[in-house]
Amino acid sequence: MAEYHLRVHDLSKTFVLHVLHGKRILGFEHISFDVPAGAFAGVAGRSGSGKSSLLKCLYRTYLADSGSILLTTAGGQTVDLVTAADDTVIELRLSDIGYVSQFLRPTPRVPALELAARPLVRRGLPRGEAHDRVISYFERLALPEDLWDGYPILFSGGEQQRVNLARALASDARLLLLDEPTSALDAALQADVVQLLAERRDRGTTMIGIMHDATLLGQLADLVLHMEHGRIVRRETNSDRVAGLDPRSLAIAG
Repeated sequence: MAEYHLRVHDLSKTFVLHVLHGKRILGFEHISFDVPAGAFAGVAGRSGSGKSSLLKCLYRTYLADSGSILLTTAGGQTVDLVTAADDTVIELRLSDIGYVSQFLRPTPRVPALELAARPLVRRGLPRGEAHDRVISYFERLALPEDLWDGYPILFSGGEQQRVNLARALASDARLLLLDEPTSALDAALQADVVQLLAERRDRGTTMIGIMHDATLLGQLADLVLHMEHGRIVRRETNSDRVAGLDPRSLAIAG
């Protein structure tokens, strides 16, 4: 197993607003951190601090201006997600990287079960097996059965979020990126999600998650990166869980 699953070095991102004559807005700058394989890295900070922009660069929804994102793949190769070809990134999204966005953007007239199972089917899993795997997470997330063949575009925010979570958790992704995965859920469902994420982490899935709820984050995170004004200003580790990880992998890059 690689010492680190993900190594981010000196990553920066700005946005150019062409409708405002090329005005440049800082997303984040000079971000560096390392995540050990099987660890949960939390990202905390106020709205506008650059958290979601960072996560989108890790998924390559946004392309960073500079720096590197070194991912160790299931095959043991190291890929820089900043410079990798688009085809490589698409393949990694099917095999290695999962993403839970804060808001589901469902395809119209595609039922929830089909939508959540689609990544598995694209990877070659038989449709019935893919559906069974997704259903197991629908049940764990208390999504009513009469919604499974419904259209998520008509669902409530909390129902959409559960479809989004089931879609990511049903995959075999070795790295999960989570942008506020519990924001639309009540306290009981939040506890269920924390349990599911903890189970995945304990099975060796590496996760990077944004959460505004410090209590939930504290239950999951092995390390927390605190962001302000587009920079990491403080780093913390969870000493209880950190004790069970390879101590060489806990140094967080400055």
